[in-house]
Amino acid sequence: MKHIILGVTGSIAAYKAADIANTLTKKGHSVHVIMTDAATKLITPLTLQTLTKNKVHTDMFDEYKPSEVQHISLAKQADLMLIAPATANFIAKAAAGIADDMLTTVLCAFINKPVIICPAMNTNMYENPITQRNIQTLKDLGFTFVEPREALLACGDLGKGALASVDTIIEAADEFLK
Repeated sequence: MKHIILGVTGSIAAYKAADIANTLTKKGHSVHVIMTDAATKLITPLTLQTLTKNKVHTDMFDEYKPSEVQHISLAKQADLMLIAPATANFIAKAAAGIADDMLTTVLCAFINKPVIICPAMNTNMYENPITQRNIQTLKDLGFTFVEPREALLACGDLGKGALASVDTIIEAADEFLK
């Protein structure tokens, strides 16, 4: 059994995190979900908690085990960090080293282990040179990206920016978990 941190950010594709969490859990992994505040507006923590049988983390000041510093203990115990979906905001904060919520704080403490980022956003946001620079910065630091698909997006635009398929994301995770 491997320990996986599943980071969920505020993309409309957040609902797909339920399938990702469920599939990884059924494969026998221990999945610990961290949601940004924006993600909780799109899918409830209770859904992901029910599927993973683990507490969902949403607040970096909610230290439910007084004997542990939660963001450090989560980072230490995990074998893989998977961010799906990842917004332009999360990617920018990660590239800049900003640690101002539970997800980015755990990411800062998660070193020398694989991180997979699965972008999901509007085509213009994804293709924006600033976002592309941030993605390249993270790639240069050793982060792995699962490229978004071209599809009809929630906003009505057609283009690259849709979250990769759940199967593609699971395959990428499996590669690191072997």
